[in-house]
Amino acid sequence: MRGLTPCSLGESDLIELGYPTGPGLEEMLCRAGELAGRGVGDRKYLLKLLAREFGAPPPRLVPREQPAPWSEALEASGKDGHENLYAVRRQMQALLRSPVITGGVILPDACPMGGGEAVIPVGAAVAAENAIIPSAHSSDICCSMFATFYQERCGIAEELDVLTDSTRFGQGHRHLDELVPDPVHDEPVWDNPFLTGLRDRAALHMADQGDGNHFAFIGEIDVEAGLLENLRDAGYGDLAGSLAAVGSGRLRVLITHHGSRGLGAHVFKRGQIAAEKHTRRVSKGIPDAAAWLDARSGDGPAYWEALQYVARWTKANHRAIHRRFLERIGASAVAQIGNEHNFVWKRGDVFYHGKGATPAWKDETGRPMLGWIPLNMAAPVLLVLGADNPEYLSFAPHGAGREISRTALRRRFPTPDLREYEIARSTAGLDVRWYCGKPDLSETPVAYKNATQVKEQIERFGLARVIAEVRPLGCIMAGDTGRSWRDREEELTPKQIRQIAHRAERRKTRQSLHDIDDDSEGF
Repeated sequence: MRGLTPCSLGESDLIELGYPTGPGLEEMLCRAGELAGRGVGDRKYLLKLLAREFGAPPPRLVPREQPAPWSEALEASGKDGHENLYAVRRQMQALLRSPVITGGVILPDACPMGGGEAVIPVGAAVAAENAIIPSAHSSDICCSMFATFYQERCGIAEELDVLTDSTRFGQGHRHLDELVPDPVHDEPVWDNPFLTGLRDRAALHMADQGDGNHFAFIGEIDVEAGLLENLRDAGYGDLAGSLAAVGSGRLRVLITHHGSRGLGAHVFKRGQIAAEKHTRRVSKGIPDAAAWLDARSGDGPAYWEALQYVARWTKANHRAIHRRFLERIGASAVAQIGNEHNFVWKRGDVFYHGKGATPAWKDETGRPMLGWIPLNMAAPVLLVLGADNPEYLSFAPHGAGREISRTALRRRFPTPDLREYEIARSTAGLDVRWYCGKPDLSETPVAYKNATQVKEQIERFGLARVIAEVRPLGCIMAGDTGRSWRDREEELTPKQIRQIAHRAERRKTRQSLHDIDDDSEGF
């Protein structure tokens, strides 16, 4: 027998056994101290007495035998589309075996993510009871859209020049001499364990958009009677009034897309570590990507508060870029609209996790939520009203999504000449800037699903209602810096290049024959 003092059985011991945190745990610790003080020195006997008085710890959770139900709001076409859908389904099946997830959805932009078992696909959402799953919102916390309507001040080329000076793309952060102050950095949040020590990092990334598919886009919108009527009918009378008050029938729109940069990445890393520790205590057989935090106890409430701050910081980041741009062209904001698509939203006791999924439910006042859905740099950005369709967890897609990976795309266009031709062809008529370096084929329209088909599926599955479109004029992307993991690719051998070119020629021949058949049917 081993002697036991009142302090030798601690909170961590009981949590390790599966007892939940909270007032009941404190009572158990006090009782353990009393029993030890009376001479109960055997650990097993002490735990037996506690279990008799307070009950045994709840059984450890295990993966579901069958995945939780999910719905599909997409229709695949072609070989690439069906292979993509198969990979997405496989990832969802693994994730939805989590015991805390109650349902899920895959949307028209769905495409698989790398990273191991139970990783949530892009263009997917899941619902969890009283649980927050960090990997289900990913490291790019609060990746979001933000738009400012304004009156044109100069040509699109001049405006893009100013926008280039107003934002920043690429790896790293702003130079110390170019930091952009913002009141959001002074909020009293930095004692939160998921935010401690990150204030400087937040300051370094203000007015900074990163790389990958993040962008700054300028387009134009017609302020027509139908748009104003739709806004008023949906409960957005103030917004309709602001747009109508300008007097002209056309406005420019600046739209930015980015997440929380280094701040969010570090919050996610801490949250994921805490989730894996918690999940190991209360369950077994759960992949790390499905690990969760109890939203009601332990680290869960603090992580939830950290997420809310990250959302405020990200919106401030958008606003900083827009403010700097408007000041430099001498314009003012007519109206502003924003929405997240990589985040966690709480509705009752259910936490909805979206990875590239736009909320499309009704807000607290009963209004259908407004959201932006970009498709590609050469297609209009859609302004939508959420349809609040419970069959699909009341989500809409966040964009067009990819049918094939970046690496596979580059292999279809293996030479610089082919890539340059495709980039020029797919962006003809637009002023497209690559902030960091050479053009990046994997962020041009050819890299994404067909924009018309995605828009059609949004309407066909009743995900949202399109009430306006912002026509593209130009945009800024990070571009191929040669330093990001997104830019790296395997060197192809001459034989591989010949094989790829041969397959491309065969596809072209098949398409030509198909076109001839189509033309014949018209006569």
